[in-house]
Amino acid sequence: MGGKRRVGVRLGLLLGTVVALLASVAWAGGGGAPALQRAAGQVALGAPRPAATDGAVPAVGRFWPVGVRPPVLRGWEPPATEYGPGHRGVDLAAPPGAPVRAVAAGRVSFAGPVAGRGVVSVELAGTGAPPLRTTYGPVRPAVGEGDEVDAGEVLGTVEQTAPGGASHCATGCLHWGLLRGGAYLNPLLLLPPWLLNPAPPRLLPVLGVPLPT
Repeated sequence: MGGKRRVGVRLGLLLGTVVALLASVAWAGGGGAPALQRAAGQVALGAPRPAATDGAVPAVGRFWPVGVRPPVLRGWEPPATEYGPGHRGVDLAAPPGAPVRAVAAGRVSFAGPVAGRGVVSVELAGTGAPPLRTTYGPVRPAVGEGDEVDAGEVLGTVEQTAPGGASHCATGCLHWGLLRGGAYLNPLLLLPPWLLNPAPPRLLPVLGVPLPT
C-alpha cells in the first residue's frame, strides 16, 4: 500500500507541473486559451507559406503561343552569368501574320515597340510575387497595356522582319520568353505534359472495313 501511495503522489506532482507550465504558456501571450490554440496550430500546421519567389514554374499554360505544336527552332540556353551569352527564351516556327495567343490568363503589362520590333508582355495570374511574365515578339499588338486576357486569347500577329533585322530566325518565328522579376526562365516549363507531348493518334476500326495486314 505504501508503494502505491508513493506512486500516486509522484503522478500528482507531475500532473500539477504540466498544468502549471501550460497555464504559464497560455497567459504569457496575453490571450489565455487562444494563445494555446495559436501555438497548437503552428505546431500542427506549420507557418503559412509565402508566395512563390523562387525559380519554380507552375505548368499553368493552356495553349502554345502559335500553332498547335510548333517546331522549336532554338531552345532555352540559360547564360552562365547574368550578362553572359545564351538564349533567354525559345524560338517557335511561325510565319508572318500568324496569330499569337496568350498561353495562360493574365494582364498585359506592355505592348509596343522594343529595339525596332513589337513586343507584348503578359503577367500571369496566380503565379506568385513577383508574378511570372511572358513575352512575345516580334508581334503586331492587338491588345493594350492593362488589358485582361484569357488563355488562348489573341494578343496580335507575328510581324514580318526585314532581312538582317532584329530577329532570332532566318525564317519566320516567334521568340517566346518568361521572367520572374529580372530572372529569365524556360517558358516551355509553363506547358503541361499533354501540350508538350500529346498522345499519338490512333486509328479506330471502321465497321465493314478489314484491318490492314
